[in-house]
Amino acid sequence: MKTRDMTALEEALGHKFKRLDLLEQAVTHSSHAREAESRGEGAAGGRDNEQLEFLGDAVLGFVTSQELCRRYADFREGQLSKLRAFLVSEKHLIRAAKGLKLGTYLRLGHGEDKSGGRDKPALLVDALEAVLAALYLDAGMEAVQRFILKKVLEPEFRRMARGGAGVPVTDFKSALQEAAHSMGWSQPSYVLVRERGPEHQKTFTIEARLRGAANGAGDATAKAQGPTKKEAEQGAARKALEYLRNLSDNNPKAASPRRKAVAAEQ
Repeated sequence: MKTRDMTALEEALGHKFKRLDLLEQAVTHSSHAREAESRGEGAAGGRDNEQLEFLGDAVLGFVTSQELCRRYADFREGQLSKLRAFLVSEKHLIRAAKGLKLGTYLRLGHGEDKSGGRDKPALLVDALEAVLAALYLDAGMEAVQRFILKKVLEPEFRRMARGGAGVPVTDFKSALQEAAHSMGWSQPSYVLVRERGPEHQKTFTIEARLRGAANGAGDATAKAQGPTKKEAEQGAARKALEYLRNLSDNNPKAASPRRKAVAAEQ
């Protein structure tokens, strides 16, 4: 790997390494290291990135967990675990790896290179985690945390707010809370506005309320009915979530009227 290639990767990472050998190790696949060893090159061939991958996975998990706890202080452990699992998954991390063009920097054995290793998601994600470890070892937690937030997590939080994340929405209240936080709205509140019917066959009408003062927009409400308060809350949250997504897609900077009903009562 030529020095200029490492310099380009450093620029993409926004960090000048004091120990360039760490970055070179991070992009060295075991196939390259084995071939170098078989040629008798020893240490000159470079160590592979498996240990750095192990460390980088832990660093990524910690930073992601910390950020989720900060953003979603009211979430239960199960909700946080589900989000973290997605954010550290190959399906998500491959975007960041491709954004850095890591495939062009990989040091691969001849056979792995010929078989398309530079485009294999598993190899790219492993290299990304190893690069995170290299950044951590060279510059400390603050530097790697800053990079992870900017290049790995924030883009996904924005996609989640627009409804483009790969996490299936089965809990609309949680999804609304995530979207509201990302888009600058207040956290939603749920108010029982009507309760009708006999005791054995109740119908509940719930209103989901959002205050938009933080982002310059007005307040928004959505109503839904259900046979239980829980189902009515989920219905109101679903309508409010649809409204926020449509607002973001059509005009992210648009301000709503001071009090806007976003969905009629069903």
